[in-house]
Amino acid sequence: PADFEIKARGQQNRVRVIQVIPAKTSTIDSRAVLSSDDGKLHADVAQDVLKAAVFERHHRTGTKGLGFVKGFGIKNGALAQTVAHDAHNLLVVGSNDEDMALAANTLIEYGGGMVAVQDGKVSGLVKLPVAGLISPEPAEKVASDVAELGKAWTQMGCLLPSPFMTMALIPLACLPETRLTNRGLVDCRTFEFVDLFTD
Repeated sequence: PADFEIKARGQQNRVRVIQVIPAKTSTIDSRAVLSSDDGKLHADVAQDVLKAAVFERHHRTGTKGLGFVKGFGIKNGALAQTVAHDAHNLLVVGSNDEDMALAANTLIEYGGGMVAVQDGKVSGLVKLPVAGLISPEPAEKVASDVAELGKAWTQMGCLLPSPFMTMALIPLACLPETRLTNRGLVDCRTFEFVDLFTD
């Protein structure tokens, strides 16, 4: 869980938020004000703001990017996947650091895939052990696992169509407007790194 901590800069923090658009590849460079009483920033489901993280997983560089996303509608839990265009790093989104850590570690254990976690338990899992992108299982088995994962998303409150694809595009640093990479937030209109905190 400590790998997902974001230090606050005060009690009220204005931050960038990547707002996803249902069934669209583009995002909106939004803002949110997050309160902090413990010196850390947390997801705020009342504002539909979740924490997001991207960890580099190919060369053990240790680089990671942390930020916030909006538009998933998830009330509780975490999601993680290694299908995350184009670099296919480890992408995690969630309402709390503990579930996010479990989601990430579950995919590390299985060599990649897509997972949903709620209240400290795995509620859906698609194992993709071949480069974190491909399953050696028959198509019918994978389709069944994907359907179960879809049910888990719905139970968490997600109303997006094709939420797996929407999530997979969060790190794609060539589409407008803002994306989260393992090196931080990128404004894809200027192709420059930007700070999480704003004035």
